[in-house]
Amino acid sequence: MACQSCSTSDGSAPKGCKNNGTCGTDSCNKLTVFDWLANMSLPNGEAPFDCVEVRFKNGRKDFYRNTEKLTLSIGDIVATEASPGHDVGIVTLTGELVKIQMKKKGVNPASNDIAKIYRKATQKDIDIWSEARDKEAPMQVKARELAIVHKLEMKISDVEYQGDGSKVTFYYTANDRVDFRLLIKDYSRVFNTRIEMKQVGLRQEASRLGGIGSCGRELCCSTWLTDFRSVNTSAARYQQLSLNPQKLAGQCGKLKCCLNYELDTYMDALKGFPDFETKLKTEKGDAVCQKQDIFKGLMWFAYTDNFANWHVLNIEQVKEIIAENKQNRKVSSLEDFAIETVAEPEKDFNNAMGQESLTRFDQPKKNRNKNRNKNKNKVASTGATPENKPNKPQASEPKANRPQAKPQNQGQPQNQAQADGNVNKPKPNKKHKHRNKKPNNNKKDENKS
Repeated sequence: MACQSCSTSDGSAPKGCKNNGTCGTDSCNKLTVFDWLANMSLPNGEAPFDCVEVRFKNGRKDFYRNTEKLTLSIGDIVATEASPGHDVGIVTLTGELVKIQMKKKGVNPASNDIAKIYRKATQKDIDIWSEARDKEAPMQVKARELAIVHKLEMKISDVEYQGDGSKVTFYYTANDRVDFRLLIKDYSRVFNTRIEMKQVGLRQEASRLGGIGSCGRELCCSTWLTDFRSVNTSAARYQQLSLNPQKLAGQCGKLKCCLNYELDTYMDALKGFPDFETKLKTEKGDAVCQKQDIFKGLMWFAYTDNFANWHVLNIEQVKEIIAENKQNRKVSSLEDFAIETVAEPEKDFNNAMGQESLTRFDQPKKNRNKNRNKNKNKVASTGATPENKPNKPQASEPKANRPQAKPQNQGQPQNQAQADGNVNKPKPNKKHKHRNKKPNNNKKDENKS
């Protein structure tokens, strides 16, 4: 939304116009036409064109004659002629471009059947119009319920009130003809107003309702596409697309209109190609085409008795073989004309633009635990803590690997045993003192005496 009523005020969240595409600045409209002649003035003595384009709900547009010589500009709300009563719409185009639009849609500007504009809408007209628009959503739900009760195979796709609230138009889609005479009686009894039923196609329904296509953009039929051309599956075949109905079908359930956009370009490129059904006659047997590459000008052929092996040929080589076959001569084999294709290296699109991953600093929990265990093992093997202090030797390490503590007074014996050279004698085990004790013979001699 580009209009002022839909813009943000403080940069936090959009206010929203809540007009459902009927805002006065005309930026929410569908199928709008840019008036590139708005800044150009008419020649002297030239009267402005007296017809204008008016839009109603969901892109419904019509042309009206400005018989009252009103000063109208794009975005003005006007009351137009209707049967019965009057309707309310928004002016979407004025000036000389209206002639081009009328010619495009096959409307004669000099015709007397063109309806006229009564006046600019007053505040009372706008209030009645807005109240009627608020009734459309609950009315559509009730209308669908009544259609289900009558067991009619139809879908009420949209409901549109006339500007003065005197008539309601129900747009529906159906595969076959539907007898809705009893349904109209129930509608008029429940809604207490004049009822009109209009059947639309599936593509017209999608253009009225709008939506987002598989390409991520708004539907072409609801933004700029005005004519619906027939789309065949041959368009997908010429472009070598997979004939998958789920991928080729649009939001309306029909084939996508964009299949025709590049079809002419493909048709021009295929003019230089031999016929896809052409058979090449060789001494090894007949060969049929399996695949085409329009952009590289290549064709893949395979023998009828061996479809597993394909041979790549240029268009010129294929034409040369066809010319030989027309003279009732067979070439030796396709291998003589085949091109040796070099396998392209696999492309890594994970970092195609040189962007680094946002999660490059994140580590899973398992890796963190592994890193912690590695650090502990390093500290245990070196015997140094992060503060570079010596650790006590662990019991699991052998004695030879244990770091020996330096004596406090270097160069001086601590006791007499060290002075005698008994420094390296093992100390007695404290847990088993009774095993290491020697019998005292002196005490036994004293007892005997």
